[in-house]
Amino acid sequence: MRIDFSQQTIEALVQVISGGANAEASIGIYRTGPAIEEFMRRCGYKVSVARSSRQKALYQGIVEVNFITDQEALRKIVEKAADPRDFLNLPGTHQAVVEYLNARLVYDGLRLEVHPRGVRLVPADQTASVTDALHTAASTIDFDTVKLDLDRALKSADQDPEDAATSACSVVESVCRSILVELKLDLPAKKDIKTLYRAVAEPLGLSAGKDGVSDDIADDVRTILGGLASAVQGIGALRTHAGDAHGRERGYRRIDARIARMAIHSASAVALFLIETWQAKFPNRTLHTIGQHQV
Repeated sequence: MRIDFSQQTIEALVQVISGGANAEASIGIYRTGPAIEEFMRRCGYKVSVARSSRQKALYQGIVEVNFITDQEALRKIVEKAADPRDFLNLPGTHQAVVEYLNARLVYDGLRLEVHPRGVRLVPADQTASVTDALHTAASTIDFDTVKLDLDRALKSADQDPEDAATSACSVVESVCRSILVELKLDLPAKKDIKTLYRAVAEPLGLSAGKDGVSDDIADDVRTILGGLASAVQGIGALRTHAGDAHGRERGYRRIDARIARMAIHSASAVALFLIETWQAKFPNRTLHTIGQHQV
């Protein structure tokens, strides 16, 4: 994903970050000169407000970052401008800011995506309903391992699709391992995604013949469950053949972002189904991240 802000987007960022000409008419958060300098410093770029007005200095600073195409700094600027933690005492303002920025970002091929832990700058055409749902579920049960792997996968899809494929596989593996540990079941000798998924299938009752599935849809559910098992096998194979876990040749890219995102969404669907099945089967038990256990 390449970040290249239009003039309209830069002007919108200036309004949001500076808070406009006066605090009463602010679309974002009114910041003093020193506060703007600190904001940009935290984004990895230095501006000096003392030599000009707050808004002019901020505008020139963002233009310079955009001109040198410092991708990480540009990402930090827009994501920090819409950081929900800064709007906790301003009900409704955060949503208005995100909509205000997205109305301009879409013409740059970008958009801000809101998720439980903040905002993320993503391609405008990236669909993330499944990943958002998984992120929400992982946040609900405080499942940091899954959230970290998912965030890593999403951020790597464009720039490092091999790493994204590896992280997508890790998402499912983390959920499976934690389920087995929570049930006090031995981890299988072979801890690849296919074996781990097979190990949790029985204790979670992943069978169309189990209670709770009516006879008239049993075959349909069985087909979908078979598809999930096939997806798991494919995600594991992709990690082995195209991921970066086992090394890779310099300069050679086995897969593109399209394939990486397919793996991410497939892994998210599997992991979300496992978490929701756990919650349905064991409503009074909390699923902890693997790091909280001694294995």
